[in-house]
Amino acid sequence: MLELLLIIVAMAGLVWVMRREAGALPALGVLAVLGLIGVVFGAVTVGILLWLGAAAVAACGLPTLRRRWLTPRLFAAFDKAAPKVSETERTALEAGSVAWDGELFSGRPQWQRLLDFRNAGLSEEERAFVDHQCSVAAGMCNAWEIARERADLPPELWEYLKREGFFGMIIPKRYGGLEFSAKAQSAVLQKLAVNETLMVTVGVPNSLGPGELLLKYGTEEQKNHYLPRLADGREIPCFGLTGPRAGSDATSLPDVGIVCRGQHNGQEVLGLKLTFEKRWITLAPIATVVGLAFRMFDPDGLLGDTSDLGITCALIPRDTPGMDIGRRHHPIGSPFMNGPIRGKDVFIPLEWIIGGPDMAGQGWRMLVECLSVGRCITLPSGASGIGRYAVGWAGGFTRIRRQFNLPVADMEGVQEPLARIAAHAYIAQAAVMQTANTIDHGVKPAVPSAILKSQLTEFQRSMLADAMDVHGGRTVTLGPRNYLGIAYSANPVSITVEGANIMTRNLMIFGQGAIRCHPYVLDELAAKDDNDLVAFDKAIFGHAGMVFGNAARAFTQGLGIGKSRVPFDEVAAPYAQEVSRLASAFGLCADAAMASLGSGLKKREMLSARLGDVLSNLYLASMLIKQWHESESVEHEAALMHYSCRTLLYRAEQAFTELFDNLPNRALAMTLSAVALPLGRRWHKPQDRFTRDIARAISTDSALRHKLTADTWNTQEAGQRDNPLARYNVLLADSERAEPLYRRIAKAYSQGELPAEALHPEQRVEAAWEAGLIEEDDAIFMRRFEREVLDMLSVDDFAFDAFATDKDRVVWHTT
Repeated sequence: MLELLLIIVAMAGLVWVMRREAGALPALGVLAVLGLIGVVFGAVTVGILLWLGAAAVAACGLPTLRRRWLTPRLFAAFDKAAPKVSETERTALEAGSVAWDGELFSGRPQWQRLLDFRNAGLSEEERAFVDHQCSVAAGMCNAWEIARERADLPPELWEYLKREGFFGMIIPKRYGGLEFSAKAQSAVLQKLAVNETLMVTVGVPNSLGPGELLLKYGTEEQKNHYLPRLADGREIPCFGLTGPRAGSDATSLPDVGIVCRGQHNGQEVLGLKLTFEKRWITLAPIATVVGLAFRMFDPDGLLGDTSDLGITCALIPRDTPGMDIGRRHHPIGSPFMNGPIRGKDVFIPLEWIIGGPDMAGQGWRMLVECLSVGRCITLPSGASGIGRYAVGWAGGFTRIRRQFNLPVADMEGVQEPLARIAAHAYIAQAAVMQTANTIDHGVKPAVPSAILKSQLTEFQRSMLADAMDVHGGRTVTLGPRNYLGIAYSANPVSITVEGANIMTRNLMIFGQGAIRCHPYVLDELAAKDDNDLVAFDKAIFGHAGMVFGNAARAFTQGLGIGKSRVPFDEVAAPYAQEVSRLASAFGLCADAAMASLGSGLKKREMLSARLGDVLSNLYLASMLIKQWHESESVEHEAALMHYSCRTLLYRAEQAFTELFDNLPNRALAMTLSAVALPLGRRWHKPQDRFTRDIARAISTDSALRHKLTADTWNTQEAGQRDNPLARYNVLLADSERAEPLYRRIAKAYSQGELPAEALHPEQRVEAAWEAGLIEEDDAIFMRRFEREVLDMLSVDDFAFDAFATDKDRVVWHTT
């Protein structure tokens, strides 16, 4: 009996040590003390075995002992197995910074570190801009007019954007810019997402491009000249990076700049002869200054001994001789300005390199350091913004659209997509706000930028598809009344640009995070490169302790033992504990995959993608939990919180299951499954009760609907374009009065109290009033209400030959 008790206590003690990552000494103490007890009290065999275990722990765990025999052998093995990191990869890995993503990779997230990124909200100036200037800009837009009639924004809108500083949000005030926080930039773009072309037009100059590159790397002369002109719109920038053969693989630029002497302003100067072909460059057709990325060569040694200087970035005025610019591409669904740029033997002085000649060859570092922030804001904010509008439009339409004598919003088949729209919008809002907040605290989130870009644009795809489904024929018929169809058709743009989602999911999230965010891998690689045995010993055994710790935490918490302490209320706490549990499982599985596949993991993109999916869902859930913690909840929001968190945790466990099903080492896969999910999967899709509650809330004049559609263009001012969201909001406010009248009239008709030929709602209202079933003021109210409903249900029609660009080729079938 004593032998069994000693074994159980030893195992429990070791698990406790492992969970806390307490190191070798506590484990050594547990084994030695229990071994002594065994020997003294007659369990000699078990006692000796425990002492042998203590000796093994001492030999492998105590630095002074292991460095004599074990560490050198591990170092040699690691040197052979570790993947080789190229200079371009190293630059990308060292770009940006690590914050909450690193906590998740550790498997032991400290929630207080996330809460320490306190959210102060927008300043008064920023709030006023979002409320006023953004509403004015949005009110100048009609999707049909922009997409089909103008293929451009209206000229008065262009002028307004320039005058009010929309293109200078990231530029400091000393240069004439707005100097907005990341949160404010996100809020602006979310509100402008009512129109895809408007959002992209404002977003791109404030994302990766000349403005940001100049701020961080430009010479004082370049800053003083360009930044004020960019801020007030005198200069319109674009940035030429991608081309016919260099898209996601931006390091393979075929565009070249050859160092040579040439004529500039009548003088011979040292410069570059550029030959390039760029495609898909946003704002290129109207740009006045072009940022250009190219490969720089110095074959004649005019600058030194290095022939291949590497990727370089320069600023080139539009009117530079040899620049071919002005033609347009036709982006699907959205006519935002986008086009090619070409040049052959275009000569520029070296001073046009961003940062001057000293920054020659530093372009790749410049790009990757800037990309993380811009990619975190522009497209994710657009996705979150369209989610706000999708909630408002879909909820409003499904409440006023009646079939079978009831609003379609009350049909469970419609409630399911409504709840999905609300949940995706809710998650997206939390993710962009909280990540932007970390940027305002100085974080440069490289891995979260990939998560937000890929995950939220996929949410956007889902939200738009669901919104189209519940609208039916209302939004599959294009025209000035259709507020959704063009945005739906433009969605592939967001999926494709700034790193296509396929590449981002399969290669970047886990591929970059596995080294950049891991607490030890980068140190191990650095120690290998420096041939530093002591540093390697510290990193590799810290890594080993983390692996054992994650295994212990994942397994025990999977059994419901020792849940982590979290600083949240009763709604959020269970989800935060599950994020912590699954983070431990993720850390364990990430290390197991890297150890078992080595450098081959790079090629196993589907496995890497599933690990990235786990990390993505845990990150999004964390942002949602923090948002819940910091904001005041409203009625029905708890249901949405439960629905959203359960969706994300279900997706995370699904990714784990797919990972275990496909790991090539089956024994390892089964072991990981048993440790990470010892009782099987815990999370399933949200229950129907949450779906019904959420759908009802967003399709009525509720506090939750108002919260989800906050910071949208939801007013109708004189002189503005028609605002469907504002009209839906009025109809929903009136529907509380209309609904009982609908029921009373429908009941009277079914009982034969109204004429059988009263088939239209308007006819039944009149018949009910004449029969004394409703009061006159109710009849007046219902007449107005039904007129507005019918107008919101109507679609456009056109002349027979309206869509033919060549009228001479129209076939008139009826003549």
